[in-house]
Amino acid sequence: MSKICYSNKRCVKREKEEVMEQLDSIKRYMRFVKPYRWLLILTIFIGILKFAIPLLLPWIVQVILDDILLEDGLSAEERTKQLFTWIGIVLILFFIVRPPIEYYRQYFAQNLSNNILFDIRQELYSHLQKLSLKYYANTRAGEVISRVINDVEQTKNFVMTGLMNLWLDLATIIIVIAIMFSMDVKLTIVSLIALPFYAISVKYFFGRLRSLTRARSQALAGVQSYLHERVTGMSIIKSFTLEKHEQAIFDETNGEFLNKALDHSRWNAKSFAVVNTITDIAPLLVIAYAGYLVIQEDLTIGVMVAFYAYIERLYGPLRRLVSSSTTLTQAIASMDRMFELMDEKYDVENKPNAITLKEAQGKLAFENVTFRYEKDGKAVLHNVDFVIEPGQTAAFVGMSGGGKSTIVSLIPRFYDASEGAVKIDDQNVRDVTLQSLRAQIGIVLQDNILFSDSVKQNILMGKPNATDEEVIAAAKAANAHEFIIGLPQGYDTKVGERGVKLSGGQKQRVAIARVFLKNPPILVLDEATSALDLESEALIQDSLDRLVHDRTTIVIAHRLSTITHADKIFVIDHGQVAECGTHEELMKKQGIYYNLFQVQKLD
Repeated sequence: MSKICYSNKRCVKREKEEVMEQLDSIKRYMRFVKPYRWLLILTIFIGILKFAIPLLLPWIVQVILDDILLEDGLSAEERTKQLFTWIGIVLILFFIVRPPIEYYRQYFAQNLSNNILFDIRQELYSHLQKLSLKYYANTRAGEVISRVINDVEQTKNFVMTGLMNLWLDLATIIIVIAIMFSMDVKLTIVSLIALPFYAISVKYFFGRLRSLTRARSQALAGVQSYLHERVTGMSIIKSFTLEKHEQAIFDETNGEFLNKALDHSRWNAKSFAVVNTITDIAPLLVIAYAGYLVIQEDLTIGVMVAFYAYIERLYGPLRRLVSSSTTLTQAIASMDRMFELMDEKYDVENKPNAITLKEAQGKLAFENVTFRYEKDGKAVLHNVDFVIEPGQTAAFVGMSGGGKSTIVSLIPRFYDASEGAVKIDDQNVRDVTLQSLRAQIGIVLQDNILFSDSVKQNILMGKPNATDEEVIAAAKAANAHEFIIGLPQGYDTKVGERGVKLSGGQKQRVAIARVFLKNPPILVLDEATSALDLESEALIQDSLDRLVHDRTTIVIAHRLSTITHADKIFVIDHGQVAECGTHEELMKKQGIYYNLFQVQKLD
C-alpha cells in the first residue's frame, strides 16, 4: 500500500514538474510576443466582435417566433413588415458589418504570428552561428533543421490558439451563459450540468498528451535527419548499390515514427470520444427539460428554440477547447525542443572584456598547448610548443590522426585549447573578439564548401562589400577567371549544392579566389591540392604561390615533396611536436621525417 502511495506521490510530483516546465516555456515564449502586445490586444478585440455577432441570431429567432409568428394580436401585414425588418437587420450585420471585421481579424492574426516566428528564427540562426564546431560534430544536421523549421512553425499554433482563439472561445462561452441566464435561470443551470464532467475528462486525458506529442516530434525529427543525410550522400548509396539496405533502415526509422504517431493518435481519439460524448448529453437534457416546461406553459417555443441554438454555441467552443488542448500540447512540446536548442551552451565565445585584434603582423605561437575534445576525454594534443615568425611558411606533416588539423582548428578558435595558450602577435586569441581574430585568417581546405549560389556570391564571402572589379581581380589571381567566363552565365552561374556543378579543381580555385579577396595576413592551407589531377594542381599551385607571398602560411600536407621549401617543418606524432626544422635539417637527422620522405620517394 505504501508503495502505491509512494508511486502516486511521484506521479503528482512529476505532474507538477511538467506543469512548471510548461509555464516556464510559455513565459519564455512570451518574450517574443511582447513587442506585438498591442497588435495582439487589437486582434482579440476584433475577434470578440466577430464571434459576438452570430450570437445575436438565436435571440432574433426567439423574437421572430414569440413576438411575430406566434403572436395572436398581429395582422399578416404587420407580421410580414416586422419579419422583413428583422431580416434586414441580420443582412446588414452579416453582409456589411461582419466581412471587414473577419478580414482584419484574419489579417492581424496572421501578421502577428508570422512576425513572431520571423523573430524566433532570426534569434535561432544567430544562436546557431555562435555554436562551436563541437556541437555540429555531435549533432545531426537534420535534427537542427527540424527544430528551426518544424518546431518553430508548430509554435505558431500557440499564438493562434493559445493567445487568440482560446480567449475568443472563453469570451463566447461567458457571453452565451450571460444571455442564457437572462432568458431562463433554471434552464441555464440544466445546460451547465455536464460542465464539471467535461473539466474532469479534459484534465485526465490531456495530462499524458504532452509526453506522447514530444515523443512523436522526436521521432519525426529522426526521419528528417535520416533523409537529410541520405539525400546528401545519394551518390555513395548508388555507387555501393545500397538501395535495399538503406530502404530497410529507412523503413525501421519511419516505422518508429509511425508507432509514436499511432500512440499519440490512439490517446487523442480516446480523449475526443469521451469529451464529445459528455458535451452531446447537454443538448438532450435541455430539449427534455425545455419541452416539459413548454408543455406546462412555463416556457415559450421561441425561448426553447433559442436555448437549443445557444447550447450549441456553448458546447461548440468547449469542443474547440478540447481540440485547442491537443494543439497547445503539441505547440508547447515544440517550444520545449526549440528552447533546448536555444539553451545549447557556447563552447567558444567572446570574453566580456575582449578587445579587437588590429591588423596582425602574422606571428603565431603555441605555448604548451594541450587539447581534449571532451572535458574528461583523452588528450589529442600534448604540450605543443612552437613559434612561427611573420611571413614564414610553416608545414605540419605526420601520419593521419596525429593532430595536424586539430592544431589548425585552434588558431581561429574553432575550438579552445584545454591548457596553454595560442597567441597571434603575442596576443592570446582568447582575449580578442572572434570576429576580429577570424578576419585575420584565410583557410583553404582539401574539400572546400561552396553554397548553392552564384560563383560571384561564393567569392564575395571573402569580402561581402567588394566591387565587381575586386571579385574579377581575385578570380584572376586564383587562375579562375578563364573557366568562370566560360560558364553559361559567367560569374552569375549557380554552382549547385556544395558546388556540385563544378569540378574539384574549379571549386578549389573559387575557394582560393575568396581568400585572395579577403587578403588575410595569416593563411592556412589544409591539404589544398592533394585530391586534384595534375593539370588542376599545377594551376592551383601557381595561384597558391602568389597567395602565400608576404603572409604567414601554415601548410598541412601529406605529400612531402610539396613543402620542401617551407621555412619550418613540424613533424606531428601522436599529438606532439616530434621534430622541427627545415627540410635539409630534418633529412640530416634521419628521424621520422626522413623515413616518411624515403617511403614517399619510393612510392
